[in-house]
Amino acid sequence: MVRHGQSAANFDQSIYNRIPDYRIPLTEQGLAEAAAAGEQIRRRLDGQKVCVYVSPYLRAYQTLEALKLGDLVERTMEEPRLREQDWANFQNPAEIADQKELRNAYGHFFYRFREGESGSDVYDRVSSFMETLYRHWSKPDYAPNTLLVTHGLTMRLFCMRWFHWSVEYFESLNNPGNAEVRALVGSGGSYLLDTPFEQWTTAEPGTTVLDSL
Repeated sequence: MVRHGQSAANFDQSIYNRIPDYRIPLTEQGLAEAAAAGEQIRRRLDGQKVCVYVSPYLRAYQTLEALKLGDLVERTMEEPRLREQDWANFQNPAEIADQKELRNAYGHFFYRFREGESGSDVYDRVSSFMETLYRHWSKPDYAPNTLLVTHGLTMRLFCMRWFHWSVEYFESLNNPGNAEVRALVGSGGSYLLDTPFEQWTTAEPGTTVLDSL
């Protein structure tokens, strides 16, 4: 999994009120970050083929292009279920900032943005995508590797679903940085996350709401 590189909105959030979120491009720094991530991914693939699922957002497509995976890519599929959390249509940065404060108080998983989604909504669509992924993996001619080009929250929620993390543990985790890569490594149905997500507070994967009382 790789998060997109720095976007224009990561640099200037006022862009949200004049450009739709899905059309926000990468910055020059974001393109450089994605190129560096591409070097890391190519080393990990070591010449093996990969099947790519990419969010339909412009910044995800630009990240994929900057990875320069070339003929290592067996197939690329646009996957809307890997998109960013929906916050609103054209966004008012001041209103979104107010809602982010409310989300911090309420909890990132359950708080639903007005005209948008909650983390739990994203979790549901990621779960649906995983069912598709399992069907694809069952095909005998499927590539030996899979790459998801997506967004920070979506990456965390994919891992939450995969590893059966609790909501409280999810809440303790930070998003990966721009163009950061995370890999599920292993075989035979048993996988580990190669690099843990940073935590802003202490919690274990099985921590529940009862432990926070």
